Amino acid sequence: MDPEPSDQFVQSFARGLAVIRTFDADHPRMTLSEVAERTGLTRAAARRFLHTLLGLGYVISDGRSFLLTPRVLELGFSYLSGLSLPELAQPYLEELSSTLGESTSASVLDGGDIVYVARVPTKRIMNVGITIGTRFPAHATSMGRVLLAFLRPAELNLSLANLEAGQHTERSITEPEAFRAMLGEVRDQGWALVDQELEIGLRSIAAPVRGPDGSVIAAVNVAGAVGTASLDRILEVYRPALLNATDQIEDAIRHTSPLSANGISH
Repeated sequence: MDPEPSDQFVQSFARGLAVIRTFDADHPRMTLSEVAERTGLTRAAARRFLHTLLGLGYVISDGRSFLLTPRVLELGFSYLSGLSLPELAQPYLEELSSTLGESTSASVLDGGDIVYVARVPTKRIMNVGITIGTRFPAHATSMGRVLLAFLRPAELNLSLANLEAGQHTERSITEPEAFRAMLGEVRDQGWALVDQELEIGLRSIAAPVRGPDGSVIAAVNVAGAVGTASLDRILEVYRPALLNATDQIEDAIRHTSPLSANGISH
């Protein structure tokens, strides 16, 4: 959703960022015409932005197509380098993964998406590879539902603006009232279980991580394949281990430098 125009909003800067974001796993290399089409820019505008990024070293070109360079990682690293959570959570994620033999992750909320900030993978259980910085729609993930459940109403409304268009499998909950009722249950019980709603064959359970002020700053999950992660095993084995891990992460947070509400140390 584009912000309302104002004298504090630099539209050209926003469009430049849109050009960077238009490159993804499905479109790692694009022509000028493809960039213009995906961003909604004119060819002339897209050309100016691409050649500016080329001059700054954020993209390279073979004369016909463009692709990002590793230098774009600097943009995200500035955020991660100031985020205490990944460093604090990593050893507990590793212990949890070792105990259960499943992948574990931590994420934060960014609009209607979750963004992975820490991860311990085991075997490949998804068709899409997950790395630090990977994004998924929050409504279809266990970590996303935990993070959405503790938002203020106005923030939740914005995050769920495109809910009905986000059906990933036939199991996905996309009816707004049913989804809000489910979030109420997540809030009351303190964890969320997603059964094959993001991808068939994948189950996951997540719990919140709270900052010193009690606000939810992140979520941690355990994910496994249907063949090994039965619903009974998730509830009887994974859930208590997960809740113990989040308690330990919260204790580590309390004993380090103060964190702001979004988990960034200053």
